[in-house]
Amino acid sequence: MDIINVVLADDHVLVRDGIRALLEDQSGVKVVAEASNGKEALEIVAETKPHVLIVDIRMPEMNGIEVVGVISKTYPDVRTLVLSMHDSEEYVLKAIQAGADGYLLKGASKEEFIKALNNVASGGKYFTGDVSAIIMNNFVNGNTSAAVVPEKKVVKDPFKLTKREKQILNLVLQLKNNKDIAEELQISKRTAEVHRFNLMKKLEVKNLMELSNKAKEFDLV
Repeated sequence: MDIINVVLADDHVLVRDGIRALLEDQSGVKVVAEASNGKEALEIVAETKPHVLIVDIRMPEMNGIEVVGVISKTYPDVRTLVLSMHDSEEYVLKAIQAGADGYLLKGASKEEFIKALNNVASGGKYFTGDVSAIIMNNFVNGNTSAAVVPEKKVVKDPFKLTKREKQILNLVLQLKNNKDIAEELQISKRTAEVHRFNLMKKLEVKNLMELSNKAKEFDLV
């Protein structure tokens, strides 16, 4: 897209003014409207069909999580970026369950904010570091419900993992190291290292966070 059309939803005028000023400094971004409460945000989205809705959580009439839930079901082409001062696990998981495409804290830098907006607008996801840690913690502890990662309609296991690779994947997601994996599967540490390397390569991931996200996305565990 040439221009990212944005709607801002926050009940604090000063916050909206600050975000608008920041975005208007960026080429390729246009703030098309502002809302001071949840219901107004939905009305404006219905009228303007922006590329991205930047929304706070705590708002009158209708909170941001409720707004995100309606947007994700009614206007799936509108991307949603939650911008909040709250980093509690409850807010984070509820926002993701509602279908938020990104979650950023208001203390984020200008650079991170613009990066998050561009990622979300282009169809990706963006969760700031502390938020990603919450998601990872819930995944590792077995909370793999929609409250952790939004449900997606995807082809199940397009990677055609072998039984051994699925065993390795499961153990890696339990934060087992190569020595632990080798002992549990009764194989050599070197063999465990090779299996782990091949698994990461096959799934095209570079770290544990990417691995866990892809495992959940494709229902691999």
